[in-house]
Amino acid sequence: MIRAWLDLSAPGIFAVLITLYFGIVLLLTLVVFHSPLKRPLQSLNGVVAPFFSSIAILFALLTGFLANDVSDRNRQAVRAVQTEAAELHNLYTLSVASVSDMSAIRAKWETYVNSVVTREWPAMSDNHLSPQTYTAYDDLLKEVSNPSIAKSSGQAVHAALLNTGVRIGTARSDRLALASDTTNDLKWIVVIVLGVFTQIGIALVHLDRLRAFIAALVVFSSAAIVALGFIAMQEYPFYGPLQISVAPIAAQMSLVEQQ
Repeated sequence: MIRAWLDLSAPGIFAVLITLYFGIVLLLTLVVFHSPLKRPLQSLNGVVAPFFSSIAILFALLTGFLANDVSDRNRQAVRAVQTEAAELHNLYTLSVASVSDMSAIRAKWETYVNSVVTREWPAMSDNHLSPQTYTAYDDLLKEVSNPSIAKSSGQAVHAALLNTGVRIGTARSDRLALASDTTNDLKWIVVIVLGVFTQIGIALVHLDRLRAFIAALVVFSSAAIVALGFIAMQEYPFYGPLQISVAPIAAQMSLVEQQ
């Protein structure tokens, strides 16, 4: 349910939040002032404001923690993509600079980059893996690991190629791990439910005055919608409204065109 909501476009994310929180405002207004429960509910009048603030503080703290988690994961995702692109550039440059013929490495390199851009990146959007890209990376690493490279180009060049190939795999693994991370889904449920409890807390403080009741709920609900909406837009770094682009990796194909 949470994943389906977070997969929506930006207008869809905000529309769901608006429907939920303003729907709760309407429901509370009808129940407290225009239902048979009006009299018993209004007999609860006298609940002091600090009661509401304790719930609001808990909601604010958990929202802040969630926002920090989302921001940190996006920074890690950007770093993983940039690292993978940089190491791909390094591997290709090393293969060109070597005195021996490394056209086989460059062919495997090109296959891998094409597979990441055309197969793996779209698959990540659906929370799937790409077997073709796994095979392409394995083929690239096998080619880089060929012992004959050390004989023809020297041990230093071979070690540099191997280290670069391994770093590409590490960056790719980080990218895939971040793309499949759904650990925040439960946090989202908790934060959204706490937002509803905060609305109920505000309602309990304003049971005697309709206009103050509605005004307080509308102000809080609007703030919650704005905050949660913009956080939700960044929840999944590789899909959704504010996804990280594959451009840094795709741009490496320009190295082939320059040859």
